[in-house]
Parts: sequence; C-alpha cells; structure tokens
Amino acid sequence: MGADIRAVAAEVADRLRRRGIPLRGDERPEDLADLLGAVERFERAVEARGGDLMVDDLKSPQPDDPHFVLPARMPDEPVRDYIVRIDGATTSVRQHPDINA
Repeated sequence: MGADIRAVAAEVADRLRRRGIPLRGDERPEDLADLLGAVERFERAVEARGGDLMVDDLKSPQPDDPHFVLPARMPDEPVRDYIVRIDGATTSVRQHPDINA
C-alpha cells in the first residue's frame, strides 16, 4: 500500500473516530471509505428530516430523537456488517416523520 493511500486511510479513520465510531486499526482502506460513505448518507438523511447532528450523536447522552442517532458499532462487528446496519438505519430515517412537520 502506497504512502498516499495510507495517508488518506488515516484521515478517513480519524473522521470516523471523531464521530464516535470505534475502529480496530486493521480495516482496509476501501472498507473505511465505504463506511464513511454510509455514515455520510445516514447524516444527510437525518438532516433532511430536521435532525441535529450535534445533538443526535453517538456521544450524546440525550439525543432529541434516538432514531436520528447512528447505530453503534458492536464489538468485533465486521465493517461490512456495520455498513449494512447503517444502511438499514438510513432507510428507517428516510421513512421517519420530519421533526419540523
């Protein structure tokens, strides 16, 4: 793996960790990129429904709406399985009533 790929993977991993997603450090760069994409799709769906990502956050003790909180990654959960769960949660968020409605 080239230095550029390692640098990008480290940046993506940092962005995921800042969102409260635990990583083991053995994730492949393409898995990290796919995971970030899934997280960003989820976040866009939350924002489209009026959710506040600053409040509806994995690290928030009292989210406004628990439906708008990214699912937590289970210990030892493979990245691909976690992406599937996030995609399912994204579908649920898209079907959830708008907060402002």
